[in-house]
Amino acid sequence: MARVNPGEFLRQVRAESAKIVWPSRRETMMTAVMVVIMTTLLALFFFGVDSGFSSLVQALLRLLG
Repeated sequence: MARVNPGEFLRQVRAESAKIVWPSRRETMMTAVMVVIMTTLLALFFFGVDSGFSSLVQALLRLLG
């Protein structure tokens, strides 16, 4: 790996950081809303799966008891 002096490193960092494209406020809000929606859907899905398995296990335990 080539060694770079601190000055050259800082120039490279500055050049790379100039390439960053920040999202607009609207894009950020839309992404946040989508994350909340997807999180809610996944929570409901896993709640349903967990409830189903819980009912199944309870039914099986009643058969044994």
